Amino acid sequence: MENKNGTLVPKGLLVAVGGNEDKDHDLIILRKIVSLIKTQTVNIEIITTASEIPEEVGKMYSRSFDKIGNTSVQFMHIKTREQAEEKQYIERLKKCSVVFFTGGDQLRISSILGGTLFLDTILKKYYTEDCIIAGTSAGAAAMSQTMIFDGESAEALIKGSVKVTAGIGLVQNVIIDSHFIKRGRFSRLMELITSSPGHIGIGLGEDTGIIIRNGYLIEAIGNGLVVIFNGKHIKHSNISSINNGKAIAVENMHVHVLVDGYGYDILNGIFLQPLNLKELLNAY
Repeated sequence: MENKNGTLVPKGLLVAVGGNEDKDHDLIILRKIVSLIKTQTVNIEIITTASEIPEEVGKMYSRSFDKIGNTSVQFMHIKTREQAEEKQYIERLKKCSVVFFTGGDQLRISSILGGTLFLDTILKKYYTEDCIIAGTSAGAAAMSQTMIFDGESAEALIKGSVKVTAGIGLVQNVIIDSHFIKRGRFSRLMELITSSPGHIGIGLGEDTGIIIRNGYLIEAIGNGLVVIFNGKHIKHSNISSINNGKAIAVENMHVHVLVDGYGYDILNGIFLQPLNLKELLNAY
């Protein structure tokens, strides 16, 4: 099945989290992920590739999911491209219902997993099965086809201040940035959308996330803010006529702010109030 723009509609759900989700008290984000799978026991594989302290991160998530209950949690501490081709990991991916990428450095995710059988299996699973592919912080930033991997948060809207590369390609025509509010990352995401207006920019606050259904329908979850940048209506910018390091001018960038229960239609550029979103979700 394809959307009207010709892209395949995935059967799975994406859950992208802005980082620093609560792991000790209300566990709103993690509970939501578990609740989306309608089986007695939710089989979760946590991928710690982005982290430099994978065992420590693993123990932290193990405690959190134990508090939620009805979960079976395993960890994949994949550190090399050779490991990403191992049959044991591929078989485990095929059996789980949730794949969860931890935070750390998103460049580790793209450079270690990109082009491997492991990532091919995740992509196939996402498009053909009722499953969840989730990621927090670096794990969220890596989901999109175009991925931010470096760039000054404190800089004003300056050309060339942000570095991008290919992500793992779970969602198209979108750029995701995490820790968005706390680290003041407005300017770097706005720069990217000014230079590539065909993309939608999604800035995720901490302890906040989005569920993406059908590859385009966003539902905001959690305690903070989700900021949407839509550049399709830009009337003018100077970005193509200035040198790197110079300030950017842009006219008519559309910006929306979502909180828990609000939504956004990526495909059609529509802000969704809770009642409108609920109607669409009931029809999903």
